[in-house]
Amino acid sequence: MKVGFIGLGNVGGKLAGSLLRNGFDTTVRDLDKEVAQRFLDQGAHWANSPKEMAEKCDLVITCLPSPKACAAVMEADDGILAGMSEGKIWAEMSTTDVEEVKRLAALVEAKGGSAIECPVSGGCHRAATGNISIFAGCDRETFERMLPLLTTLGRRVLHTGPLGSASMLKVMTNYLATANLITVCEAMATMKAAGMDMATTYEAIAISSGTSFVAETEGQVILNGSRDISFTMDLVSKDIGLFQEIAERHNVPLEMSPLMVDIFKDGEARYGPRELSPNIIRRLEDAMGFKVLADGFPEEMLDDEPEEPGYEVVPRGRA
Repeated sequence: MKVGFIGLGNVGGKLAGSLLRNGFDTTVRDLDKEVAQRFLDQGAHWANSPKEMAEKCDLVITCLPSPKACAAVMEADDGILAGMSEGKIWAEMSTTDVEEVKRLAALVEAKGGSAIECPVSGGCHRAATGNISIFAGCDRETFERMLPLLTTLGRRVLHTGPLGSASMLKVMTNYLATANLITVCEAMATMKAAGMDMATTYEAIAISSGTSFVAETEGQVILNGSRDISFTMDLVSKDIGLFQEIAERHNVPLEMSPLMVDIFKDGEARYGPRELSPNIIRRLEDAMGFKVLADGFPEEMLDDEPEEPGYEVVPRGRA
């Protein structure tokens, strides 16, 4: 299978790296060709346009920062749709809007192609090693065609149901991760104000019922001071905003979600939209006049688990 990959950012670059590392014939594209150079040096091909990529490849993957960016790549005169034909697959790995991914999928299918949404979850450090989790929304036939590639890119692959289901579950999980981040920041800042040792505070969280994936990963880079989790405040705002839109569409009267949206919008206004997302703790640090830091924590998270073959996760009660 010849694979095209558009969008070589924090997550996309690591996923494209997994394809090359595992021997896939890979063509890449990014707005900044310099970003793509290290992939070209590893044997990837370059596409001069999304249209050219779709013409040359059996599968085109997009991993882009927003629904608007994806629509532009898909629908431009030299976009993916212009090169799409019978039997080809478009795979959307961005975190996107449910209705938008359905709309673009219909355009792909009208060209004779198939569409799958397959956003990832588990942190950039796991995307780099192929140990990330993947949600896949599509018909079962397309899922079966994609499974060998998906189990290369990720360790745990969940077929979530029809197109749109994966995007919905992905923004839900990002909403939960954001709730964890905000509460970890509040917990650490409160313990700092109360005079607790921050390394001891981290261990208390990690071994207790209060722990979470976010506490054990982002908590470490918060205490290091780098706050580098390869994710920014504007992307958090986008994701939790998409979750809030789902709730509003279904008339769910959420209380935590609107507050979280406001917190991150305030963070963007104070520190800029491209500020690293764990630096939402700065709102509390600035208010209190201290820094929440401790020695002995890493500057960035690295996945120390060996790369392993992926597998399909089957929901309970299913054959």
